[in-house]
Amino acid sequence: MDGGSRRGGASGGPVSEQVASGTAELVPDRDRPQAWTVLLDGAPQSHVDLADPRRLTFEYQRRLGRIADLAAAPGRPVSVLHLGGGGLTLPRYVAATRPRSRQQVAEIDTALTEFVRRELPLDRAWQIRVRGGDAREVLTRTPEGWADLVIADVFSGARVPAHCATVEFAEAAARALLPGGRFAANIADGGRLVFARRQVATLRAVFPAVAVVADPAVLRGKRFGNLILLASASPLPLAELGRAMAGDPVIGRIVEGADLEDFQAGALPAHDAGAEASPEPPSELFRS
Repeated sequence: MDGGSRRGGASGGPVSEQVASGTAELVPDRDRPQAWTVLLDGAPQSHVDLADPRRLTFEYQRRLGRIADLAAAPGRPVSVLHLGGGGLTLPRYVAATRPRSRQQVAEIDTALTEFVRRELPLDRAWQIRVRGGDAREVLTRTPEGWADLVIADVFSGARVPAHCATVEFAEAAARALLPGGRFAANIADGGRLVFARRQVATLRAVFPAVAVVADPAVLRGKRFGNLILLASASPLPLAELGRAMAGDPVIGRIVEGADLEDFQAGALPAHDAGAEASPEPPSELFRS
């Protein structure tokens, strides 16, 4: 392709462009004229609806959206640090549901950010600042006690990078949070869930309150999929979260307390010296 891109996007049809992390594509939603799926090297990364940024299509993003809904009283502005930008779906959601919120986004692939912002522009009134840089580096530079909510949705390809899955990373997130603030992370695992169990141990080494939200089939290792980890220095609003997720078309089970101890199954926390990235997803996962 001349210049590495094929135009379309918000102006009409599909669009693709070479970015640092691979080939980024925008595929129109057949059912919604102003909505697009963002893909990286063929893997669905996010979904953006310009007409209704409150609409979250992907299961894991809906769960993160419910967590954002509980970050403060309804409609109250909050400060959110997003680690991983992609299509900027969740920053758009928070801006639409909580006007005047302050949001910082860390996205290492600046070419991807430019592509998304050009084809799927942000509302100029939204206070969303996107910083080009490694998620952990941006996290460590965040002022102490700045965020009501830190959301980690960091993937290199289809894997969570090792340096964003350690005790030291979790400690940096805890430092960035306001008292009572919450940390949420999207990870992916399957089979024996070795990575997910170790991530539970990692967060429990830093935060007094930890829970996991996932499809029961994923929790049983029956399929590869997303798990949302939620942590805080204060008690988590898990009953409210359960009610908020009750109407979702995909069942989400919350694992906490003794059940979380059982889920951890003796796994030990991951530190920088011995951390590993999350596993590669099965090759057939993204096949159409």
